[in-house]
Amino acid sequence: MPIYEFYCPECHTFFNFLSRSVNTTKTPICPRCGKDILQRQVSLFAMSHGRECNEEGPSELPIDESRMEQAMYAMAQDVEKIDEEDPRQAADLMRKFSRMSGLQYGPHMEEALHRLETGEDPEAIEEDMGDLLEGEDPFLAQEQVGSPVKGGLRRAHPAQRDGTLYEM
Repeated sequence: MPIYEFYCPECHTFFNFLSRSVNTTKTPICPRCGKDILQRQVSLFAMSHGRECNEEGPSELPIDESRMEQAMYAMAQDVEKIDEEDPRQAADLMRKFSRMSGLQYGPHMEEALHRLETGEDPEAIEEDMGDLLEGEDPFLAQEQVGSPVKGGLRRAHPAQRDGTLYEM
């Protein structure tokens, strides 16, 4: 019996749902706010093992699986056409991925991208910023970069994780 994870942007919380059968289309109602706006998440085993964990589990981003799949497919096609000698093209490709996937880059990655967009040598950027980039999660959830949420407020804290296993 599969367990599916969903994210509620209204409650800013991850929930787990047990299904009696494989069901990739059903979306349950949020157990906390009662709204039907839950977003299916990428399975834990599909997440990068490089993510940091805390007491509540892995620090995950709310990801739209189909949107991510489309972004990866488009990038695979575009990467074949890129001129490896032009850092601007690499930056354009990374910006396209961000737009298509809905993921935003962290502040140090944004700075590195800006420097690539101006044509700066990638090796010089790596030399200057290598430690900063390695110490930062390259992606931020939309809430972490200041997207508007309920009441026009902005969230800067990570999503909560509800430990209850709900039936789908």
